[in-house]
Amino acid sequence: MAQEIERKFLVKDDSWRQSVTESSRITQGYLTGVGTTLRVRLRDGQAFLTIKGKARGIVRSEFEYNIPFDEAQEMLDTLSLYPPVDKIRHIVPAGNGLFWEIDEYLGENAPLFTAEIELPQCDTVFDIPSWLGKDVSSDNRYTNRSLSRAPYSQWPPEEEPRP
Repeated sequence: MAQEIERKFLVKDDSWRQSVTESSRITQGYLTGVGTTLRVRLRDGQAFLTIKGKARGIVRSEFEYNIPFDEAQEMLDTLSLYPPVDKIRHIVPAGNGLFWEIDEYLGENAPLFTAEIELPQCDTVFDIPSWLGKDVSSDNRYTNRSLSRAPYSQWPPEEEPRP
């Protein structure tokens, strides 16, 4: 079974920017609300349909398929439950063949920055760079699906754990 093992952190400063190897604009929307996630994503002129299972800690099943761009755009325009999430994803090498995906959120989710690392196994050891903040891997408010429903800019001040 295809699965995703991922850790997510807040980002506390921008010193990571000097190590960026690529960046791309991403727009994604969600077509389901509870349990299984059904996501449509536009990235660099391509489109993807992704199905993710319920998370068990930092692990969940994940299946992703290329789909026609115009159909994905129509799905975002007509089927998304909430407004799409817009972000710029920056890639930073993490060593040992791993990469940090730093998401710079735009629009209603600005000024949020998160960093994710996908791991081959749950117990994979990785370096923690100085620019990483709090581990939010188990905080569902930081999932992109949640951010489409309850944008970061609308969180009450007591719910805004800043890095």
